[in-house]
Order: sequence, then C-alpha cells, then structure tokens
Amino acid sequence: MTTLPVPEPARLARLREALLTASYTADGCLDLLGPTAYAALARSEAVPALRATRGGTPLETLIRLFLLQQPAPRAAAAAALPVDECLADGWLVADGDQVRATVDVRPYANEVAGLESADAWVVSDLGCAVGGAGGIGAGGSAAGVPRRELVLGVGGASTTLANLAVRRPVRSALDLGTGSGVQALHAARHAQRVTATDLNPRALAFARLTLALSGFDRVETAEGSLFEPVGEQRFDLIVSNPPFVISPGSRFVYRDGGMAGDELCRSLVRGAAERLAPGGYCQLLANWQHVKGEDWHDRLAGWVAGTGLDAWVVQREVQDVAQYAELWLRDGGDHLAGREAYEARYGEWLDAFEAGGVEGIGFGWITLRNSGSERPAVRIEEWPHPVEQPLGPHIEQWFDRQDFLRSNDDAALLAARYLLAPEVVQEQVGAPGAEDPEHVVLRQGRGMRRATKVDTVGAGFAGVCDGALAAGDIVDAIAQLLGEDRVQLRDRVPQSLRLLVEQGFVVPV
Repeated sequence: MTTLPVPEPARLARLREALLTASYTADGCLDLLGPTAYAALARSEAVPALRATRGGTPLETLIRLFLLQQPAPRAAAAAALPVDECLADGWLVADGDQVRATVDVRPYANEVAGLESADAWVVSDLGCAVGGAGGIGAGGSAAGVPRRELVLGVGGASTTLANLAVRRPVRSALDLGTGSGVQALHAARHAQRVTATDLNPRALAFARLTLALSGFDRVETAEGSLFEPVGEQRFDLIVSNPPFVISPGSRFVYRDGGMAGDELCRSLVRGAAERLAPGGYCQLLANWQHVKGEDWHDRLAGWVAGTGLDAWVVQREVQDVAQYAELWLRDGGDHLAGREAYEARYGEWLDAFEAGGVEGIGFGWITLRNSGSERPAVRIEEWPHPVEQPLGPHIEQWFDRQDFLRSNDDAALLAARYLLAPEVVQEQVGAPGAEDPEHVVLRQGRGMRRATKVDTVGAGFAGVCDGALAAGDIVDAIAQLLGEDRVQLRDRVPQSLRLLVEQGFVVPV
C-alpha cells in the first residue's frame, strides 16, 4: 500500500506559495496549454499538452509532474518547488536524477456565487482522471492500491453538483461521500463548519490533503457509511455525489453503492429528513431504476413521500440497460480484460437487471428542503435540455417561489405585483401572412431555459409585468381591452399565473 503525502502545515504553506508563484492554477494552465490541449486533457489525451510543455519553465515542469504524471529532472523541479520538502513529505519520489509525483495535484477554480473565484488544488490518485478512455486505474498508475479503494479527482459529476448547490452563508454543511473533497472545498467558502464523510479511509486522507493544500483548516472528517458518522447532527446544507452506480456487487467504493438496485440513493433521500436543520437544503446526484410496469415518477415520489420535505427531482438522462452496463464496464477497465472475461461480466449486469425487471436507468439531481410546511411542494420532471450554470441561485429561487405560492390564495395572487424575469422573450408561431398566430410561446434565457405556451391573456399579462400594477388591475385592463367579462377572467387567470410564477417567467415583487 502506498503512503500518502504528509499534510504538515508550514511546509504545505510553502508548497502552496510555490504553486501560486509558478501560476500553477486553473487559469495559468489554460493560458499556457491553450484551449485545444486543455480540452484534450479532459478526454485523458496527453499528447497536445506534452508538446506544449517542452520549455522547462517552472509551470511546464509542474504540469508535467502533477497533471501529465511524467518524470522531471530534479533540478527543474527544484526551480518550481521546495523539492527537498516535497520528497520528505511524500509528494515526490526520487528516481536517479529525476523525480516523479506520487499523487495527482490538479488546479481547481473554487467558485462560489457572490465570492471571487479562489485558486485551489484537488489531490487524488494517479491515473484516476475521470472519463479516461482506458478506464479508472486501468494503467496501474496508482501502484500498490487495490482498485476498489482508488480515489478519483474532479469529474463531470463533481462539477455538476458544485454548480447545483445553493451557496448561501450557512452555519454547518455536510459533504457525504466526499471522495477527494471537491464539494467540501466549495462548502468551506460559505459554511462556518464543514464535515466531510466517506466509507473509504483513503478518500478522507485525500480530502484532508485537498483542503489543507487549498488553505482550509476548519473541515472535520469522519469515516463511515451514509449518515452514520454524524449521528443525530443537523446541517443547513447537505451535498452528496454518492456511489450511485447500480451494479451487481460492489467492486469500487468510489462508484458502487453496495445496496440492491437504487436503494442507496433512496436511503439518502429518506435519511435527509432527520439531518436537515430548519430551512436546510440537501442536494445529491442519483441514479434510479425504470422498472417494467412502474412509472418512474411514482418511484421517485415514493422516495420523498412522508419525509415532510419540499423536493425538486430532475431527470437529465435515461439509458437502456445495455448502454448503462457498457458505460460502467468501460469505467472499470473490464473491456481490457479479454473478450471472454468482458462478456461474462457484461452478462452479470444484464442478469441482475433482468431479475429486477429493470428496463432503463435514469440519472439526475435531487434537491430537498426542510421548509417546515404541512403541504410540501414536490416536483418530479424530466428535463434533458441545456440549463444555465451555475444553477444553484435559480434552484434557491424556485423553492422561494414555492413558499410564495403556498402562502397566497387566488385573491392574494391577484393583489400581488410581478416583474417579468430577465431574458424572457416571446415567440409567435403561425402560418406566413396569417392575421393571428396559432400560438404564443414565452421562452427563458436564464435558469432552466424553459418554454411555455400562453394565450393572448397570458402574453399580454407577462408583457406589462413591470412591478407597477397589481396582477388584478392588469387583468381588469386586459378584460376591458378584449371585451371579456372581468369577473370571469379574474377567476380564470390564477391557475395560469401560478404556472408562470412556479416556472419563473414572472417573479413576485
């Protein structure tokens, strides 16, 4: 088993200063490599970056050592780093007159809405760049580490969750299943106290390295499964990028839940109710089964039912069972094990899905909030279309609008004033030359970027929502203009107004 670097505070501070001095940051690496080589790295293709780092400058040396995991001359490393300390603490090992990295140290722009972006670094196992064509650890770069215990760095799921999280100042935050500490890194910038948990002790060690190297020392770590390590503590924010993969067995701690089907994600949802402080949010990524004869909406509604939590579930993608199995077999490097072994493993996945009546796997995100309401707001929807990132502020606004809609009856809705949301446009669809359009569509340029059909009244209403007049006064004016009965129109409008508010086309003043 390999020994991880020692997080000695004073020497870590000198290492961090050396990385900053060399511009070994997200922006610095992008500037040096250029967009083509930088994008290739995200696909685990190193050749363009190797060609761009042949000059021997400190930044090029650091990129070769920690990003490309190539040996470097000791003299070149000494020009970029406190090399003797890095060797003593285990960040580097000597190989003759060269040195090589023992871990992946990846620059990361730690962005939180409302705060300036801060430079940070995520530490993980070598050879564990997410999404590599060869599969996780397939090249054996993390020598001596059982593959099931490998710790990944930043991947697409990590950044997706980071962009979804509600980033308001809070007293306490929990990163459940922290891995290399990406979510804890974000939370540390807006939470007074952060707790990071994981079933894998190596993951906790890497998370401590990530946080310490990035300059955060107020994060607690605890080992254990799901909510067990935190007992009865309550949190203002819970984030989790859990091991949500639905697989036969539990071969990899970082991805396989080890429970039957989608039970792990269901358990997280159910357990959140007792761990959220009043007003607190829980946000997680999840996979769920599409079972023959069952509506997936009903399945997810069952997860939430009885928790007392507001919930917004968004399904982003659905894969059939063959696609899903192939994705994660490749992730595990099984396609490199020989045809017979690959087909046997593939068969195990299909057998498990067939036994459970599983026809597909959904992927998406779940946001829960402890509003304390006796009438929790629950929305479960499919939305595969592009959305604005970061989406966190829009998610928080959605839950705020649920509070407004819940606390206002139809009369109160008409008495309120509204603003048309930013970047909403109107589209009219009809035959060329026709006097009137067949239908009118309102389309958002922000947030979820939804589109909704509206009638003449809805289009006219949205067009004059500038916060000056109460909704009822606008409706009365439209009724007079169209020659409709004012009372009947007032009775009809609240239903469509609730939809416009709920989806964020108009915003209560």
